[in-house]
Amino acid sequence: RLLIVGVGEVTRYLVSMAKAVDFSVTVCDPRSDVIKRSGFEALGLELHNCLPDDLVLEKFNDEYSAIVTLAHDPRVDDMALMEALKSNAFYVGAMGSIKTTQARLVRLASLGLRKSNLSRLHAPIGLAINSKTPAEIAISIISELVKCRDLHVNLISSLDVL
Repeated sequence: RLLIVGVGEVTRYLVSMAKAVDFSVTVCDPRSDVIKRSGFEALGLELHNCLPDDLVLEKFNDEYSAIVTLAHDPRVDDMALMEALKSNAFYVGAMGSIKTTQARLVRLASLGLRKSNLSRLHAPIGLAINSKTPAEIAISIISELVKCRDLHVNLISSLDVL
């Protein structure tokens, strides 16, 4: 399962790519006005207009979940990350530059997250392919997601053998 927090152009590309590689995709954004402007309601996907931390706790807190924050709004992204980084999700990622990531880590630490939780964050999100456009950013994200998913599945499979 993939939870994408925040609607936007990168989200639009990432949704189609994630579905193509067999992720069950859910999009969440608490900003009603942003959802209405985006046209995402017409895409026929699971779209939640709610606080992301609640959704992480309810549906995306196990080892079969991946959570990415793409809102570019710390009030939205940080809420999701607070719960996601404490969960058993196999992947937690956040979009932003190195400078944005450093500021985010300071904020999250000041809110009580431990270094062990913060070290789980994939940020800047995606494989380092020098992506600039929304499509390229989505390609880098889905590539890293598939890589981490496959590593996780192989790890779980090897534990089953034991």
